[in-house]
Parts: sequence; C-alpha cells; structure tokens
Amino acid sequence: MTYHLAIGDRTYSSWSLRGWLLFEKFGIPVTVETAVLYTDELPRLLARYAPARLVPAMRMPDGEVVGETLAMAETLAERHPEAGIWPADPAARARARWLCAEMHAGFAALRGDCAMNLAKSYQDSAPRPEVLADLARIEELWALARGRFGTGGPWLFGNYSAADAFFAPVAARIAGYNLPVGADAAAYVAAHLADPSFRRWRAMGWAQHLEQAAYRKPYAERPWPGPAPLEASLAEGPSVNSACPYSGRPVTDFLQLQGKVWGFCNAFCRDKTLADPEVWPKFMAMVQEG
Repeated sequence: MTYHLAIGDRTYSSWSLRGWLLFEKFGIPVTVETAVLYTDELPRLLARYAPARLVPAMRMPDGEVVGETLAMAETLAERHPEAGIWPADPAARARARWLCAEMHAGFAALRGDCAMNLAKSYQDSAPRPEVLADLARIEELWALARGRFGTGGPWLFGNYSAADAFFAPVAARIAGYNLPVGADAAAYVAAHLADPSFRRWRAMGWAQHLEQAAYRKPYAERPWPGPAPLEASLAEGPSVNSACPYSGRPVTDFLQLQGKVWGFCNAFCRDKTLADPEVWPKFMAMVQEG
C-alpha cells in the first residue's frame, strides 16, 4: 500500500504545492489525485478524503486521513525519520517548525494581493505597504535561519527541509509578482526556481492547460524568471522510441527535441516534458541513449 495525496490545480494551489513537496523532496512514494479548483470536481475528490475539507489532504497506507500541511509534515516526519524532513539539530528543528507555523498562519496581505500563479510573471505589481511589511518579515525569518543554520547549502537550514517546502509558494509569489527583496532573499528564491522538483510541478501545471480567470492581474507581463527550458516543439510520429519513458505504454503523442522525435503515451506526458524537458530524468536518460 502507498500514500494518496489530493491536490488542486498545480499552477494556482500553493497549499497543494507544499503538500506535494513533502513527498517529492523526501523520496516518499505517493499516488496523486487532482481536481480543478472552484469546480464540482473538488468536493467529489475530497469526499474520498473525508473529513478533510481542503486540499492538500493525504490518506495514509492504513486508511487514516490527515489534512493541513503542518499536520502532514509532522506525521510524515514521525513515520519516516530517515527522510530528514526536519533538521537533525534540535535548535534548527525548533526554528524550522516556528517558520512553518508562521508561514502557515500569517502573511495575509501577500496571500491576498499576490495569489500564486505559476503561469505568469509581472514587471511591476505595485505592492501595497502591507505586502512590503510581509516581505520584510519574511526576509527577517529567512536571514535568521540562513545566518545561523544555513551554511551547508542553498536552503534555509542548509539541506532541504519542510521549511523550504512551506516557503516554496512564497518564493513563487516573489518571482511571479517581481516583488522587491534583497540579494540574499533573491538568491533563495532563485534556488527554488532552479530546483528540479519545483520545475516539474510547474511543468505539470502548464500541461494541465487550466486558466483560472480570477487569478488574472492587470500588470504588464515579463518572462518567467527561472531557468530557461530546453527548446522543444510539438511533432508528428513516428518517434525514436516506441514506449513512453514514464509508463512504458505504447506512444501516441509526440514532441521534437534536438532534431529527433520522441513519443509519449498521452498528451499530459508529452506536454509536461514539452514544458521543461531536462527536469524529467527518465526522458533525458532516453534522449542521451538515443
């Protein structure tokens, strides 16, 4: 048996991103079930995760359901102590829990004015003073963690921890709305944008081809500030490969990369790869062999 995770739109559901990263970044196998926000799909999905009312929610192998990302983080850390979800040092672990709790409950202005939208980035979102105050507090928390505990790597506590999963949507907001932060905070945001797991989540969101009109903002757009993906394009078969690199099933949908055509078992597999080819290890291994 395995874990099951209910999530919403990958492009817009910041809480779902946090929950998914708790599995993805720590190597815990999970089956993901998704529903479109603000549609009848969501209550139908959550009916299988009762009594949870919001995404994300996880169902454990024994059938117990856990909602809320703080509870999920603690439960997974308890069940998988080897995964390193929290820092090993007790002082760092206490600080990481504090940061997660404040993130989970706070920063209302940033959340309200700058809803996560991984499909867009803006030149100038004209942040209100209340948003700037939230950013100042976030920078303070990040600096306190990085200065004392973060010398071993790019993340808040050196190695990636639950605290980084919780602040990944904040980094996405700073990038998407081009919010003003100092050099150290900008470097931490850049680490999230370059993280292969974050890029895979964003690519899967693009492959869903969903647009929530309520998330549109009247600002001039700019290119997404993360690493530029390898250039790929839609194509017709036949392909070099006869089996999908992800499922092993026969190919039906195709893209072109580096002068060759590659096949996938469905449009979603193709499109998530089309969005950012190099972050999919199974695909890139096939490309390198071919």
